[in-house]
Amino acid sequence: MSAAAPRRLLSVADGVMLVVGMVVGAGIFKAPSIVAGSVSSGAGFALAWIVGGVASLCGALVYAELSGRFPETGGEYRFLERAYGRGTAFVFAWSRMTVVQTGAIAAVAFVFGDYAQQLLPLGPGGPALYAGLGVAALTVLNLAGTPQSRTLQKVMGVLLIASLAAVAGAGLLAPAPAPATPAAAGGAGFGLAMIFVLLTYGGWNEAAYIAGEVREPRRDMLRILVGGIAVVTLLYLLVNLGYYRALGLAGMRESPAVAADVVRRAAGEGAAAVVAALVCVAALTTMNAAILTGARASYAFGGDFARLRYLGAWRAAGSTPANALMVQGGLTLALVLAASYTRDGFTAMVAYTTPVFWTFFLLCGAALFAFRIRAGAPEGFRAPLYPLVPLAFCASCAYMLYSSVQYVRFSVTFGAPVLAGLAVMSLGVPLYFGLRRAA
Repeated sequence: MSAAAPRRLLSVADGVMLVVGMVVGAGIFKAPSIVAGSVSSGAGFALAWIVGGVASLCGALVYAELSGRFPETGGEYRFLERAYGRGTAFVFAWSRMTVVQTGAIAAVAFVFGDYAQQLLPLGPGGPALYAGLGVAALTVLNLAGTPQSRTLQKVMGVLLIASLAAVAGAGLLAPAPAPATPAAAGGAGFGLAMIFVLLTYGGWNEAAYIAGEVREPRRDMLRILVGGIAVVTLLYLLVNLGYYRALGLAGMRESPAVAADVVRRAAGEGAAAVVAALVCVAALTTMNAAILTGARASYAFGGDFARLRYLGAWRAAGSTPANALMVQGGLTLALVLAASYTRDGFTAMVAYTTPVFWTFFLLCGAALFAFRIRAGAPEGFRAPLYPLVPLAFCASCAYMLYSSVQYVRFSVTFGAPVLAGLAVMSLGVPLYFGLRRAA
């Protein structure tokens, strides 16, 4: 493995922008209409987004304690290794590299491709082509170095926040919608709403992978995680208030693209291109953050196994895990190609990743209990109201795992990708034993 090691280049502002970029992606443009269709009142709609913020904050507090205990590059891989052993950590890192992170990047790449196609059509295969180009371009940027990728993240993050604030403002200033008819009221259930709300809040945990590159990790990781969630929650509440003010609950239920309809209502049909560009910015911001953090786990576990030393090389020029980035980029492009043959690339990749993701997320939450039992409370930051906060986080993870399995169980479209994701995850078990014998 290379003698070069991660440098502590990232500030609190860098970390907060990373969290915002990871969380605020395509979900805020897709989920609100589904949430509106699942609740029976405006109060229930607002409550769902508040509960989502609180649940994410509980998770951020858990991860802040875990990151303070192990302030190094590798994040959840290191948490799981110390809590459950190398085998569990290996299967997680394998699953993250082949299913969770690469699948998530591919999913968001398809959102970018769908909206870029509206701005400049490239034919029937345009969305997949744009998705592949986006993955390739951002991977090359991250190969150039961490300073370049973090600068882009800041620029796109600021632009994204400003753009969403503009959408919220447009909604608040738009003419009030006509009163809903009695038939428009009603909802499918608060539980279903929370599935999509928590999916929209997902991604903040990626900050754990940069603990080894944060200037003062034991102090700053708390600020990064909590600050990022606070910014996201405030932004989501403002945007959804704008949606509700412009369209009403019934209008959101009937809208396939709430942000576009809000801007159209405020500024006319010509605003559709503006919304498409906004979604492209959101998708690229999320992709860049996911690419930056994704390779850090592969770098960490590549350094632990002789046959995977290639992944564990850190390039001093640019301070970046170059080999892990290239492998991640190649796997993501392969998933983009495979998903381009499905009915909808985005939903196929969501189905491919979701059950695997929530399985390991739950294990990370439970790891805090293992560390408290073995070593007691840490000297640094401690998750408050123990054990209530980590229990709330674990309960939300367990619910999301159950819900994702139930959701795909009755979906013919999602069945094959779900089985594919679980099959690839399972391959990590024999691979671990094979590599352990070869070590």
